[in-house]
Amino acid sequence: MKFDPGKAKPVKDIALEKSMKVSELIEQFSSTGGFTAKKLADAVDIVEEMVRDEKTTVFLSYPAAIISTGVRGVVKELARRKLVDVMITTCGTLDHDLARVWRDYYHGSFMLDDAELHRLGVNRIGNVITPNECYGIIIEEKILPMLEDIYREKKRLSTRELIWEVGKRLEGEENAESSIIYWCWKNRIPVFVPGITDGAFGSQLWIFYQQHKDFTVDVLKDECELSDIVYSSEKTGALIIGGGISKHHTIWWNQFKDGLDYAVYVTTAVEWDGSLSGARPREAVSWGKINEKARKVTVEGDATVILPLMVCALLDRL
Repeated sequence: MKFDPGKAKPVKDIALEKSMKVSELIEQFSSTGGFTAKKLADAVDIVEEMVRDEKTTVFLSYPAAIISTGVRGVVKELARRKLVDVMITTCGTLDHDLARVWRDYYHGSFMLDDAELHRLGVNRIGNVITPNECYGIIIEEKILPMLEDIYREKKRLSTRELIWEVGKRLEGEENAESSIIYWCWKNRIPVFVPGITDGAFGSQLWIFYQQHKDFTVDVLKDECELSDIVYSSEKTGALIIGGGISKHHTIWWNQFKDGLDYAVYVTTAVEWDGSLSGARPREAVSWGKINEKARKVTVEGDATVILPLMVCALLDRL
């Protein structure tokens, strides 16, 4: 390849100004030519395009851990403003989102004595801590009565239907509007949890099932609904935070419509160990999970930093 300086785009310095908007800073990132900053600028451009495109069904995939942090408010805002059409996540998202409707989580440290925390009945999620009464105990106290109420109306539900039923029953709670699940029910945004038993909410389902053997969570019903969404979509795009089952479920279903037309990954994982969490979009192209012509980018970094910046810039543009 011959380099032509006349056609190349020069690297520009960032010019910081007092009271600069996040969107203005990220706009400058597109001209810096620099590493992750440039990728972040590209990611915001791609997300903006797919959100504005009325022909595109927008998926949001994310893991539970970030919902234990203030990033819960960012995901909630995406649901409240109806900027995404489908969410796919893990059972822990239900745990953290619901528990924090009724109880607080607290600042901690990665360096706390975990054995001492265990003796005190305090759980650690990175540098966030949650006492048992703010997690498992409150979830059991609140969710089992909800399940009894749901059971009187329906005995067989998909995870999406179950989550909406729970969201509906948050109506009237003092902090309902802080909840992702509440806004997804309110705005009819389907939420799918393929690993529904893998968390405190899932444990309550199991406990409830002991006395109600005709109560069924039908995950195959979710798959039927997901297939309908994918097959009926002219185009699809996805903002995928982290990896695991929620990421794979998103890209897996989209291979059946010639792949995602837009894909933005945010991850801290590496790809050299062959893990799905670290796999880049180009690997998904080989499977047909992302279209060969798709607009795509991976932003390497902590979602608790990257996602608020992205969404803040996006809201300003929109």
